[in-house]
Amino acid sequence: MINVTIENFEAEVVAASTQVPVLVDFWAPWCGPCKVIGPILEQLETEYEGRFKLVKIDSDEQQELAQAFGIRSIPTCVLMVGGKPVDGFMGAKPVSEVKAFLDKHVPAESELAAATDADEAHALLEAGDPQAAMAKLADALALDPGNDETRFEYVKLLISLGGLEEAGALLAPKLAEIPRKLQFDALAHWLGAMVFSTKPPYDSWTVEQFDAQIAQNKRDFETRFAKARLLMAASEWVAAMDELLEIIMRDKAWGSEAPRKTMVAIMELLTPPKPKVDPLASGKTAGGIELAGKAVATVDPQAQLVAAYRRKLSMALN
Repeated sequence: MINVTIENFEAEVVAASTQVPVLVDFWAPWCGPCKVIGPILEQLETEYEGRFKLVKIDSDEQQELAQAFGIRSIPTCVLMVGGKPVDGFMGAKPVSEVKAFLDKHVPAESELAAATDADEAHALLEAGDPQAAMAKLADALALDPGNDETRFEYVKLLISLGGLEEAGALLAPKLAEIPRKLQFDALAHWLGAMVFSTKPPYDSWTVEQFDAQIAQNKRDFETRFAKARLLMAASEWVAAMDELLEIIMRDKAWGSEAPRKTMVAIMELLTPPKPKVDPLASGKTAGGIELAGKAVATVDPQAQLVAAYRRKLSMALN
């Protein structure tokens, strides 16, 4: 339990809530019900073993914070997740009701452990250790099999490292879902291209052989599409999209629109993950309190690449 003031609110509440749910207890020393709910909250923080963080704000001493949250009576508890208030309750509730409230939002122990493994996997990837990252993602998925983001990242890494059979097995249940998620459809296209690249007759072809064949007939879409798939298997994403665009500009409907679908899949695979929300970016806290300074917008070069090819595809289809 931490006592929060206007000075440490950003660090202890807003920023902290991007990592773990933060329960904010607005109270005052003279408040009788506050003395009832306070020990209950502290007991539950211990029981939940880090799955949420408890902070207390004296609404008399920190009136600016109390006003920002629209506090009308105390005790009032507000749950912060991802830098924003998501739920709350007023009054001294029994422990069973507080636990029911927390269980709606606080991750289970297995989910928390899985999230930790996933974070460690991303750090290992950035450090250049994909094998260790793959092991961490496998652990994370075992702990939380329903986490689609973890499954996507794990299958994506498996494909990139050549674990095609395991990738296919992990992908299969997601491809059977209706509707099918675009991210898993994209992985299926990449996996298909990887398998295609190992089979004759094109498995031994060089780029020069493809280009020589295409030079004889610009509308040899089968050869163009095969070249695009082999480029995709080699992670030559831009070259693959350029070849797919050549087909689309000449015949939008060829191959039941396979070139368009493949290009959409590549763009999905290349799309960077959404950055974590910066609570300071808007110039206000989650409670609407003005902050000094302005955030500097940055643009991911890969996001720019994807946007450019989305425009090219749109122009080719119109």
